[in-house]
Amino acid sequence: MIAGGLRVWVFSGDVDSVVPVTATRYSLAQLKLTPKIPWYPWYVKKQVGEWTEVYEGLTFATVREAGHEVPLFKPRAALRLFKSFLRGEPLPKS
Repeated sequence: MIAGGLRVWVFSGDVDSVVPVTATRYSLAQLKLTPKIPWYPWYVKKQVGEWTEVYEGLTFATVREAGHEVPLFKPRAALRLFKSFLRGEPLPKS
């Protein structure tokens, strides 16, 4: 998908017990993608939404205090995530 030019976003709740953030980060590391923007906190309404890292062709984001179904746990943060994806913009830094 990345080679075909599709934008790929992977997100994970930081308290997801089904697919933990550590497992997702391990899987992404196996892709050996080049980081474009290193880890930084992203914000929703002046509060930290969690962390994100942008690679060549892929963005990975975590959502603070969200479980496996991120929109159910943190709807405002999930909406910010989806809007950024649809607009092709990185998550807000402040």
